[in-house]
Amino acid sequence: METQDDWRDNGVKVISGSHLDTNTPQTPGMNRAAAINFATAGAQKLWAGTVEIHPDAKTGVHHHGDLESIIYIVSGKARMRWGDQLQYVAEAGPGDFIFVPPFVPHQEINACTDESLHCVLVRSGQDPVVVNLDIPVAEDPAGLFWVDAIHPVPNQDS
Repeated sequence: METQDDWRDNGVKVISGSHLDTNTPQTPGMNRAAAINFATAGAQKLWAGTVEIHPDAKTGVHHHGDLESIIYIVSGKARMRWGDQLQYVAEAGPGDFIFVPPFVPHQEINACTDESLHCVLVRSGQDPVVVNLDIPVAEDPAGLFWVDAIHPVPNQDS
């Protein structure tokens, strides 16, 4: 049984917005910072943090395995494409939430060419699961997409 003394050290944690952990996988075109994870708060089942997506940036097509994701839009305009051929599209703005179920192929897009997209992201696990898919990017007018170890370019030899 926990005592009040245990709760002092193992109870509620407040993580200052000025002390977020940027030692997370980073992607060109965006900045991630962890707020809640095992290292910062002792969380066992959740990851939460902030994401800034630079103007006109977008991901390749991917999913996050069996993780559920929630994205809260703080400022800017998000465009999400999803489905086996990215045939579905929706936009979200400040105050909106986006839910991404497990294994859903999707592409995240900053729909603004001159304004960053600021979001809060919550995931149902702490592993940075990203499964890249070889599906043509539905929206890539300027050839801009994130390319790194997390979002490599699919084989485009054709």
